[in-house]
Amino acid sequence: MQGKTVVITGGTSGIGEVAAKELARMGARIVVVARDKSRADATLARLRVCGPGLAHRAHVADLTRVAEMKRVAAEIAAEEPRIDVLINNAGALFGSRQLTPDGLEYTFALNHLAYFVVTELLRDRLVVSAPARIVSTASGAHEGAVLDFDDLQSEKNYGATKAYGRSKLCNILFTRELARRLKDTAVTANCLHPGFVATRFGDQSGGIISPFVRLAKFFAISPEEGAKTIVYLASSPEVAGITGQYFYKCRATQPSLAARDDKAALLLWERSAALAGMKA
Repeated sequence: MQGKTVVITGGTSGIGEVAAKELARMGARIVVVARDKSRADATLARLRVCGPGLAHRAHVADLTRVAEMKRVAAEIAAEEPRIDVLINNAGALFGSRQLTPDGLEYTFALNHLAYFVVTELLRDRLVVSAPARIVSTASGAHEGAVLDFDDLQSEKNYGATKAYGRSKLCNILFTRELARRLKDTAVTANCLHPGFVATRFGDQSGGIISPFVRLAKFFAISPEEGAKTIVYLASSPEVAGITGQYFYKCRATQPSLAARDDKAALLLWERSAALAGMKA
């Protein structure tokens, strides 16, 4: 990773920060996208210890808002002459259905649409930097999830874990279609299940979700263990030519049948582009 630039969303805590620090130790320059400036500053300080002299950078943006997704991606594209790895990792679980100012359900906006918008606006930079990689954090929570394209914002049938599972299904479908569109560019796109990890995730979900999440974390793996597959997909020569796959414990594995539906992947792409006001 010496001399390489890694952009990561959701890199100021949990598996994202662990991955960012490990990649910095390997010689990568890290560009973090964070929601909170104070957390961004604290992470930058830790990155400078892990990878000194590498001019790590932080951008602050609310990735639940389409305008902010576009702004921060445009800023990064303008400032970075090359991007070797993009890690889409920002995500959350929301205890009740809430809408963003764009009229999007929060889980869908943050966990899926931000991946789509940021990746699309950084795609040209990744292509000119090729060989390059895109790594997206999905989840085994996609198992059993099904997308209703007439209700992508969960207006009819909201449940916190259902919405989360659907958003993770979106991550895998997005990765499949992205890999197809990146064919012959030397840019790969893969996603992963990190395992159930003991992090801040779910602590502020609200409702009855947070207490259950906190209790379940007694049985969770460490952030260090959960970050291993992210680091592997971002850096290992073993996966240099692999694309469009779903990984768990550093191995390609088969996601659910719904996550292997190429027609759904294309339709999701088209709907996402329309919602974001972008070309499909």
